[in-house]
Amino acid sequence: MDLVKPFMDLHVDRVSKEIREQCQELILTDKQMEEIMRRVLKEINNGLHKETQPTADVKCFITYVQDLPNGKEKGKFLALDLGGTNFRVLLIHLKDENDFEMLSKIYAIPQSIMLGSGTQLFDHIAECLANFMKEHAVYDEKLPLGFTFSFPLTQLGLTKGMLARWTKGFNCSGVVGEDVVQLLKDAIARRGPPLDVQIEICAILNDTTGTLMSCAWKNHNCRIGLIVGTGSNACYVEKVENCEMFDGYKDPNKQHVLINTEWGAFGDNGALDFVRTEYDREIDHFSINKGRQIQEKMISGMYMGELARLAIVKFTKAGLLFGGVGSDILFKRGQFFTKYVSEIESDKPGTYSYCRDVLDELGLEHATDEDCANVRYICECVSSRAAHLVSAGIAALINKMDEKSVTVGVDGSVYRFHPKFHDLMVQKIRQFVKPDISFDLMLSEDGSGRGAALVAAVACREAH
Repeated sequence: MDLVKPFMDLHVDRVSKEIREQCQELILTDKQMEEIMRRVLKEINNGLHKETQPTADVKCFITYVQDLPNGKEKGKFLALDLGGTNFRVLLIHLKDENDFEMLSKIYAIPQSIMLGSGTQLFDHIAECLANFMKEHAVYDEKLPLGFTFSFPLTQLGLTKGMLARWTKGFNCSGVVGEDVVQLLKDAIARRGPPLDVQIEICAILNDTTGTLMSCAWKNHNCRIGLIVGTGSNACYVEKVENCEMFDGYKDPNKQHVLINTEWGAFGDNGALDFVRTEYDREIDHFSINKGRQIQEKMISGMYMGELARLAIVKFTKAGLLFGGVGSDILFKRGQFFTKYVSEIESDKPGTYSYCRDVLDELGLEHATDEDCANVRYICECVSSRAAHLVSAGIAALINKMDEKSVTVGVDGSVYRFHPKFHDLMVQKIRQFVKPDISFDLMLSEDGSGRGAALVAAVACREAH
C-alpha cells in the first residue's frame, strides 16, 4: 500500500522516512476496513437479538421512535436537553417545513448537584423549566415536551427509559435503574398544587436520535444519525422484525424503529485489538473507564489530541522530531488539544502558520519546517484513522439497511470543525457501500434541541 496516497499535500515530501514508517500502524488498509465492517455488523446483530444482547458490546437499544417527521408537524413544543454540565430548555414553534422559531436558555448544573441525589437534580431541572416558561409567557399552556437525555438508557417505551449508568462526571444517587421520565414527573409534581408547570412528556431520546430527527424534518431520506464530537455514537432505522428486544404492542402498520447502537463500546470485547496501537492502549490505561468505550477512544474529540501527542512525544524522545528536544507542556498529559489537530491540518499545503502557532503555545519555538511537516503528517494519520473507523461503521449500516438512497445526519465538534473529516468520510464510505446505493452526509442543525421537539411533535401528530 502506498502510504503517501491518502495525504497528497506538498508537505509530504518533507516527512521523514522513519516517521512515515512508524505511522504506518495508524493507517487502515482496505483489508482491515472490510474486517472492521464485518465485525461491526456482527456486534450490531448481537445487540439486536435477545440471546446475545445481555453480553453484547454494541447494545442496540430500542428507542421506540417509529415515525419520522414528514414536514407537516406544527405547533409549540418544549425540549429539555441534558447531556453534560449544562442543560438547555427550548421553546420551538414549528410553522411549516422551512419556518420555525426557537428560543432557548442554558442553565448550569453545579457539581454539588451532579454528585448529589437524583431528587436534587430533577428538582433543579423542574425549577429551571418553570422559570423558562414564565419568562416566555407559556406558563398557562400545556405543551408537549421532548426530553433529550444523553446517557445510556434502556428504553421500555417512547416515554419510559431506565438509566443504565452515569457518564460525563455525573454520579447522582437513586437514578441508575430508575425511569428518568418518572423522576422528572415526580419533581414537577412536587412543585404543586396547583401545578405551575403544565407539560406532557411525549418522548425521551438521546442526542443521536435527535440528530436523525432534526435532519429528517428537512430531508426525508435521513435514516442514520451520527455524533462525532467529544464522544461518538450512531442510530439508524431498523426493521421491527429484526428487533427481538422490542417489548410491548407492535403496530402492524409500523414496520421500522430507530435503534440507538451505543457503538462507542465497539471493541470492548477485543474486536478492535488487531488495529489498536500502543497509543490507544496508553490512552485506555489512563482513562477513568479502562477497558470500556474502546472505539470511542480511537475516534472522538476527547482523545484525538492526546493520541497525536503520544506519537509526537515518542518520536521526539527518539530524536526524530525537534532535534530530540521537547518541552514541559508537550510532555504533560492532555495538553495537546484536539482543536490543535484541526488547526494544524487547516494550513494550506506547504505552509505552516497555524502549525507554528500551536508549537509556539507548546514551547517548541525551535521547530523547523521539517518538524512542522512531520507533526502535520502525524495529525493527519490520527484524524484520518478516526474518519475511516467511523466510515466503516456507517458503510456497514447503509449496506445492512439496503435502501437505494440514504442521508446520514451528522453532528459533533470533530465533524463540524475538522477541515477534512467530511471529505474523508464521503470518499471512504463510497468505497465500501454497495455500488447501487447513493448516500450523502448532512450537517445537523441543533439535533439535541430541535430533534427532541420534533420527536414530541411527531408523537402528537400520531396520537391525533
